[in-house]
Amino acid sequence: MSKIKVMSENLANKIAAGEVVEKISSVVKELCENSIDAHAKSISVSLIDGGLRSIEVLDDGDGMDNEDARLAFGRHATSKLIRDDDLFFIDTLGFRGEALPSIASVSKVVLKTCNGDIGTFLEIKGGKIVEEKSADARIGTSITVTDLFYNTPARLKYLKSESAELAGCVSLLERLALSHPSIAFTLTNNEHVLVKTTGSGNLHKCIHEIYGLNVSSKMLEVKASTDDFDLYGFVCKPEILKSNRNHFITMVNDRVVKNYDMNRAINDAYYTYKPDTKFPIVVLKINTDPTLIDVNIHPTKQDIKLSKISELYDLIYNTIKEALYQSLLIPDAIKKPEYNEIKDQYVEHFVKEREEANDEYKESSQVTLDLSYEEEKESPIIVNEELKNLVLYPIGVAHGTYIIAQNEEGVYLVDQHAAQERVNYERYLKALRESVVSTTGLLFPITIELSSSEFLIVKNNIDVLLNMGFKVEEFGVNTFVFKEHPTWLKQGYEEESIYKIVDILIGNNGKFDPVKFNEHIAITLACKMSIKANMHIGPDAIEELLNELVACDNPYNCPHGRPTIIKFSIYDLERMFKRVMN
Repeated sequence: MSKIKVMSENLANKIAAGEVVEKISSVVKELCENSIDAHAKSISVSLIDGGLRSIEVLDDGDGMDNEDARLAFGRHATSKLIRDDDLFFIDTLGFRGEALPSIASVSKVVLKTCNGDIGTFLEIKGGKIVEEKSADARIGTSITVTDLFYNTPARLKYLKSESAELAGCVSLLERLALSHPSIAFTLTNNEHVLVKTTGSGNLHKCIHEIYGLNVSSKMLEVKASTDDFDLYGFVCKPEILKSNRNHFITMVNDRVVKNYDMNRAINDAYYTYKPDTKFPIVVLKINTDPTLIDVNIHPTKQDIKLSKISELYDLIYNTIKEALYQSLLIPDAIKKPEYNEIKDQYVEHFVKEREEANDEYKESSQVTLDLSYEEEKESPIIVNEELKNLVLYPIGVAHGTYIIAQNEEGVYLVDQHAAQERVNYERYLKALRESVVSTTGLLFPITIELSSSEFLIVKNNIDVLLNMGFKVEEFGVNTFVFKEHPTWLKQGYEEESIYKIVDILIGNNGKFDPVKFNEHIAITLACKMSIKANMHIGPDAIEELLNELVACDNPYNCPHGRPTIIKFSIYDLERMFKRVMN
């Protein structure tokens, strides 16, 4: 008797559900993506108890007739793939034909749909239709899912708490809204609105509706193209940072994806603009030929493979880096009020406040955010020369750490350590990039003894040290002697600097990237060779430091991403002391 049996369709659907349906947000994702593919202009998601009791997705899309409604719950039934070749030209979010039968096999589902004629009502329990009848002729589709995993206890026990499942749904809806700003999304839990977008088609306005004014007013527009990729989106200034990468929102052909190389490009572009443990808010839309991507590598379709990924990495990295370089401003010490209500009135209120502020004092070089969302345009990226045009008059030092300066526009606080770090970093980096290196001899050669493994790493990369301007030779067992060094090493710190450079070379463990190696050296030496907090410096040294900071290529952040300077404008001071009340 044969041991191999063909499993039932219902059992196969339950197995597929283990991959497609992991949590409440998985159900919401699959249903919303079907609504998007059905050309919906409005999608409403209603949850009860975070979706643990009920999930309803209502859209105004194309709807289905009775025959399609029944077929939609059959395994591998799809309207999106007809021929084998269609798999290489996917332009829809769904295509596998697994989501609906998988969801229906582990829950109770009620479907109401209509494409313009007589509507269809289906009630499905555990994958089997238990009731079928006519329904109202409202064009669109409504799907209600209850008792998720009621017949698969092993899956049910892995559902998280209401708050955790709800957080996943909110995060999902935010991403879907940002990837399709022309669709109006609403998410409610127990009739309380949590996410609401207007479907205006304006990505910047959608960012405001998701994150609020404090974030949207700090976003920079980015736009670039190559022969294979078009990039558009918004990236935040380094003053708005989060504790994780969850706000790297990347879309490829309007599909929200998670891709390691794209995330790495974003994070690398912010290198030296932020601390390593903080991450920016970034919303990027990538459009490319469908033949260059493969979305058919996982049932959730969130992971994709990209051809020409190195080209895309360079496009993302260079575009964001350029936007940050051109548009950075000194952060204001006093943040403007944040309006989280999703109302059109926020635009009028904010514009009025900015106009009144500008009447009090003029910030001639401040970039003003254009919030006229009725117009289909965004504020241009303006090359910022705010700090480079300033003349700062030092008047003291607070707590031995913060230089106090002023001019006719306001009062400035400068972190003396961060400021000198930036000055030293750019000085070292420039020196490391020079093709001709000036060197000087050491009166007393410096010897460095290493372990056997460390010695081999340095020996294999000895050309790196020679090209930097060091004269270094082997000197006995596992030892090197340094006889000359480049002149840019800080006087009196030659030995400490050499040890740091050798440590960095060893830390690369043979994986040598000259650009990152130079940056690592510049950052490390800049930090170690800069004045520290609570270290006294005289008036002449303060004035020299401010002049050097102004001359920097990027004077706004230390190489670790912390701000070097913060501004209290005249208007900010007058608001603080109630001289102005608006």
